[in-house]
Amino acid sequence: MANEITYERNLEFLMENGLIEPMIKADLLTKRLNNLPISEQEDILKTIKELFGSVGKNPSISSGFHCDLGYNIHVGDNFYAGYNCVMLDYAEIKIGDNCLIGPNVGIYTTGHNLNPVERYKTGFAKPIKIGNNVWIGGNTCIMPGVRIGDNSVIGAGSVVIKDVLPNTMVAGNPARFIKDIMD
Repeated sequence: MANEITYERNLEFLMENGLIEPMIKADLLTKRLNNLPISEQEDILKTIKELFGSVGKNPSISSGFHCDLGYNIHVGDNFYAGYNCVMLDYAEIKIGDNCLIGPNVGIYTTGHNLNPVERYKTGFAKPIKIGNNVWIGGNTCIMPGVRIGDNSVIGAGSVVIKDVLPNTMVAGNPARFIKDIMD
C-alpha cells in the first residue's frame, strides 16, 4: 500500500495540487447519481464509471452517496453500496468482488492531527483495502489505513480501526474478533 498522504484543507493547497477540479467533478457526478431514478440503470452505470477510478461488472449504489474525489475509488464485480454511503477518498479505496456495504457506512481514508493547534490546518490520508466477498453491516465506520480480508463480515455499527483477517467476523466499537467464518 502507498504511504500516508499529508494534506492541507485550504483553497490554496487544493488549487496547487490540482484537487479543486476533481472535487467539483465528483460533486457534480454524485449529485447526478443521487438524483437519477432507479429505472435509469444505464445512466446510473455510466455515472458510476465516470466517477470512480475503476469499476467491475454490475455495480449498484443506492441514493445518498458522497465522496471527495471519486477517482481514488476502485470497485470489483457485483459491488453494492446501500443508502447514504460516504467514501472520503483522498487516498485510494480498493474494494474487491462481491462486496456488500450496508446503509450509512463511512469509509474514511482521512484524519486530522491530534494536536489542537495543528488539527484545523493539516490532515492525512491512508489507503483502505477491502477484499473479495466482504459484507459490511450498516452504520459502520472503516478508518484510515485499514485492510479487510476476503470473506469477512463486519457487524452493524462497528468502528474498524485495525486490519481484519480473512474469513472472520468482527463487531463493536472498536471492532474486535467475534468468530471465524467457516466455508
